[in-house]
Amino acid sequence: MPTPIRIGVAGGGPGGLFFAALIRHAVPSAEVTVFERNRPDDAFGFGVVFSDRTVAAIHDADPVLREALKAHGRHWQDIEVRLKGERIRCGGNGMAAIARRTLLALLQEQAHDRGARLRFRTEVTLADLDDYDLVVAADGSGSRIRTELAERLGPSAETATAKFIWFGTDYMFDGLTFVHERGPHGVFAVHAYPISADVSTFIVETDESSWRAAGLDAFDVAQAPGPSDMISKEYLEALFAEQIGGNRLLINNSRWGNFRTRRTRHWYVTDPRPVVLLGDAAHTAHFSVGSGTKMAMEDAIALATALAEHGDDIPAALAAYEAAARPPVEAVQAAARPSLGWWEHFGRYYDAFEPWQFAYHFLSRSITDERLARRAPDFVRASHERWRAEHGADPLDTPLDLAGWSLPNRVLVVEADGADAAVAHPSGSGGWLPLRPAPVSGRSRWGAWVTAPDDESGLADARDALAGLAAAGPALVAVHGGAAHTRGLLAEQARLRHGLPALLVDAAMDRDRAVTAVLSGRTDLVGAPAATVASWGVPS
Repeated sequence: MPTPIRIGVAGGGPGGLFFAALIRHAVPSAEVTVFERNRPDDAFGFGVVFSDRTVAAIHDADPVLREALKAHGRHWQDIEVRLKGERIRCGGNGMAAIARRTLLALLQEQAHDRGARLRFRTEVTLADLDDYDLVVAADGSGSRIRTELAERLGPSAETATAKFIWFGTDYMFDGLTFVHERGPHGVFAVHAYPISADVSTFIVETDESSWRAAGLDAFDVAQAPGPSDMISKEYLEALFAEQIGGNRLLINNSRWGNFRTRRTRHWYVTDPRPVVLLGDAAHTAHFSVGSGTKMAMEDAIALATALAEHGDDIPAALAAYEAAARPPVEAVQAAARPSLGWWEHFGRYYDAFEPWQFAYHFLSRSITDERLARRAPDFVRASHERWRAEHGADPLDTPLDLAGWSLPNRVLVVEADGADAAVAHPSGSGGWLPLRPAPVSGRSRWGAWVTAPDDESGLADARDALAGLAAAGPALVAVHGGAAHTRGLLAEQARLRHGLPALLVDAAMDRDRAVTAVLSGRTDLVGAPAATVASWGVPS
């Protein structure tokens, strides 16, 4: 008889436990041991949230999550955005959440019942797992095993500038709610959602200057897990007292941090023995769009499926696992980058936008107008109505006076004019504007031509270049090239920091993205070559 495969799982979080249960079900002969450094009832943080789509996909592999949410969780359809005394709701966002401690207990029970051995208060290294045929590193974003194999796996991390801290509250929110406040020391925002009959998760984000001005930087975050930052708890309880009805904030290792987006070039090695990463050990995505628990459980499904299909060929199974699991993870991370960037700049948006446009700007940060309308038609309809009420026309059809040049709409035809310059003119209308990377001498009306970088590493230099051009008094700032995310950030800097009209130039832009960009306030104007503009159907 073939020798049963022996699998050692480092990390008893949701991903490791779910994998243990799945592989014991798919390959009953497998000997699986889960090693967890904490006690069975330890759970840092409060709740985990899943979209209805995620719950359905995980249910196809195993019903444990849906049953847990049905028995112990909370479900909702609407997202609510609160600021400046207004509450704006957006439907079509089916989600459910559950207390992390409850989910862990149910997953522990399931793994145990299916024959996995669970060893708590046991932290392991690779050397401790020499006797196993396969090591699954599900030991979180600070993975010791990934660190041991860093040269071969190629991990990297990007640290966000925004600060966040995780609390609970005994105030009951009725769904995913985003609360924004400008207090005496700066801007603070909350992600909140119910996780049980009597507790909600309450995550606070802020920028570093507000955090320091409020005196919230004294707590030693390097100390061992356990103690919470009580000064921050008391400050934020007072700041958000009206929003939580005077209720308490609840602590659980609550301390400030900066989110780190982790990527790993390779998710596994096969020699001297197979080791594979799962969940946060391999990747993370900002919690505003990507639940780490969701991605870890999806990884668990992919890994268990690959091992069951490939039998004794572990290297082939690991290759199949990464091929199946990496693309959806990278899609989530791609969506998470503009979302995380939004939270790094939300104070600027709070000051610049009316509540309706702030909410639309926020909810369209990773999705276009048409896609958002399919999900939440009432919200999108109301946003368009507010624009028309203020401007008298639809977004792309709204006139704009530009340094004495009356434009009939928000669309400009942009054509190259040499190696590093362009000209812009309204479709079908007279007049034109030179777009240059330096001031145009002898011409009273010209546009700054700013090249966006391919990634955020070049943003500081691009911002400096933009600031220099803005000081020279152009009629507008045209941003082109680079990536969509960096173009958007530079266009917003022109509008919201320098007070100049922005022209977002993208040869591949379609009408849907053009509408989204203008309606959200990311830009004043959109530009593309004549053939592209013609396809948008904007009257000249």
